[in-house]
Amino acid sequence: MLRLDDLTVFVRTADRGSLSAAARELEISPALASASVKRLEGELGFRLFARTTRSLRLTEDGEHYLRHAREALRLLKEGHDALIQGQETLGGTLKISMPSDLGRNMMVGWLDQFQALYPKVSFQLSISDRVSDMYRQPVDIAIRYGRQEDSSLVALPLAPDNRRVLVASPDYIRQHGKLKDLNELLRHNCLRFMVEEVIHDRWSFYRNAAAEPLAIHVSGNRSADDADVVRRWAVAGMGIAYKSRLDLADDIRSGRLHILMPDILGEPAPLNMLCMHRAQITPTVLQLRDFLRMRCEQA
Repeated sequence: MLRLDDLTVFVRTADRGSLSAAARELEISPALASASVKRLEGELGFRLFARTTRSLRLTEDGEHYLRHAREALRLLKEGHDALIQGQETLGGTLKISMPSDLGRNMMVGWLDQFQALYPKVSFQLSISDRVSDMYRQPVDIAIRYGRQEDSSLVALPLAPDNRRVLVASPDYIRQHGKLKDLNELLRHNCLRFMVEEVIHDRWSFYRNAAAEPLAIHVSGNRSADDADVVRRWAVAGMGIAYKSRLDLADDIRSGRLHILMPDILGEPAPLNMLCMHRAQITPTVLQLRDFLRMRCEQA
């Protein structure tokens, strides 16, 4: 198999007319340069140089092959330069998976803003509450809530301090009253999220950051495997929801939803950007991470 360093030694020797001069330029020993040329000649099956004790000149085959060797090295350099430029320039296609509610109501708009700043960046989005298998699906980046359990993935924090909050619409609060104690959740219609047919009906809370969790088993007449549906039910006054504050930021800001018992801490729901390996963390990915982290802080 032809080796890149052997081609380089051959071309440099032909340019300088001397193995010693080529070796000095490449900062290798003359013996190593000579071995490279001999190895290349062995792979090709013909002589590249006619050697005497005083001179070194290209053979006819060597002159013919030199043109191809130069072109091969030029193309390889162009390919390498293109890769480096691609890593330094914000561009390319990013395949991103994200949760339904956050994706539809926050991320899509944020990505529109990012693309307006960096028009060479393209997105392919997968919006679903089913956790994507990054090893089997064509995903570059997964945006996920929760602590990262797969230590083989690289996690870039977006909102490390995000938590769940209890919310209800103004109409629901007028009809059913405000919560004065967490145990009152037992008599309210709680809108529950479902993952793989398992209903999330055990809601945990904390009196303070150091306290043990207090778990409440809630019930209600509605559950869905789409978090955005749960949010819509809450806005429509159908019950109380317990969701990531980021998902609800616009609804809370606009007054469509009110936070219940704001002094009680909800379950941690840190948001991370996940990559399979560090080679995927290009300048474009880092810029997107910084942009989304700033948007999360402002939400």
